[in-house]
Amino acid sequence: MSSEHPALSKAPAVTLGFWVIKILATTLGETGGDAVTMSWLGETTNRASALAWHPGYLIGAAIFGVPLAALVWAQIRAPRFNAWLFWATIVASTTAGTTLADFADRSLGVGYAGGSLLLLACVAASLWAWRRACGTVDVNTVTSPREEVFYWITVTFSQTLGTALGDWIADAGPGYLGGALVFGGALALVAGLYVATRTSRALLFWAAFILTRPLGATLGDFLDKARSAGGLELSRPVATAALGAAVVLLVLVLPQRPGRHPGRAEARA
Repeated sequence: MSSEHPALSKAPAVTLGFWVIKILATTLGETGGDAVTMSWLGETTNRASALAWHPGYLIGAAIFGVPLAALVWAQIRAPRFNAWLFWATIVASTTAGTTLADFADRSLGVGYAGGSLLLLACVAASLWAWRRACGTVDVNTVTSPREEVFYWITVTFSQTLGTALGDWIADAGPGYLGGALVFGGALALVAGLYVATRTSRALLFWAAFILTRPLGATLGDFLDKARSAGGLELSRPVATAALGAAVVLLVLVLPQRPGRHPGRAEARA
């Protein structure tokens, strides 16, 4: 006979704790990516700023892209949800996203607006292909390699989009802290729609997931950018280490469990 049972997702349950860790992880991605490309590889020096081509961003993308690919492969191969592996992959995607967005904005010459629109199209295309192939983009259905491939492609594009979008809004006038308030307000609006309306939960999840990235990007820039540019000018490596420690602590302290979705199992007497 057949019976219904909740199948376990390879992605975590979407709770308040999930969003807190996600915002910290994306802030870490911004300071960590900048620590490599700007501090270590010197992309903010006067000499580098005068060049049309900025190889440091591409080198940084390669540095973070290799562990991201390895972690995604490990995540897909894992038989069940593993909180440490999942959050390590998220951090890798957000650091790689930081360097990729900076490469698109500054090395390809498309600017913040062009980079944001290009990456928004990539996110939309990824979600469209995922829905067409699997029938839904609900993260609670991420239980097989096919869904996981779509999930991590969409995650990486959204992390990259968030960096470009955060830079675009901050540079347009509000500054880093003002930009953080803009994206924080947008997240509050999404939360309100979740509570007060019957808007698609999958749509609201991806809207919130995308918005947490520019929120983290603007917060990260506020921490490590020069005081003359509106930042606190904290050490990028120190800020990255502190944020990393906070992520580790919260993963330890907050409940970590896989998401669930209705599944059908065959049981024979």
